[in-house]
Amino acid sequence: MAGSVTETLVGGAVLAAAVGFTVYAAQISGFGPTGGDTYPLTASFRSLEGISVGSDVRLAGVKVGTVSAVTLNAETYRAETVVALNAGTQIPDDSAIIISSEGLLGGSFVEIMPGGSPFYFEAGDEITDTQGAVSLITLLLRYVGGDGAGE
Repeated sequence: MAGSVTETLVGGAVLAAAVGFTVYAAQISGFGPTGGDTYPLTASFRSLEGISVGSDVRLAGVKVGTVSAVTLNAETYRAETVVALNAGTQIPDDSAIIISSEGLLGGSFVEIMPGGSPFYFEAGDEITDTQGAVSLITLLLRYVGGDGAGE
């Protein structure tokens, strides 16, 4: 009888840990509920290398949203992007949005570089100051090929 109670308690603890891990993994990956409302901003990039729907949007290293849509503009050949930012995050309307990398082997994310304006973007506004992804291979080929700036 005592073994049955112990087994039930251990089974319940394992089940609770599994549920907790699943909820944590869903929140980290962006598949779970966001915990609040979001608002969209749009941006147009020359290159979105390494970015897809669900990629993090960060401000000062803190996740403040995710990339919610990516399409190709057939007229300008630019990547039209929609980012969903947490409702409590106010972004000055002179801010820049860039594609950053976590390092040589790390993934890419969208980074917001805040400006100093006292006015803020509203839902649906477009961030016009953008910087696309920089290809490490292209930089290395330029350096090896002698197209460097120091010559």
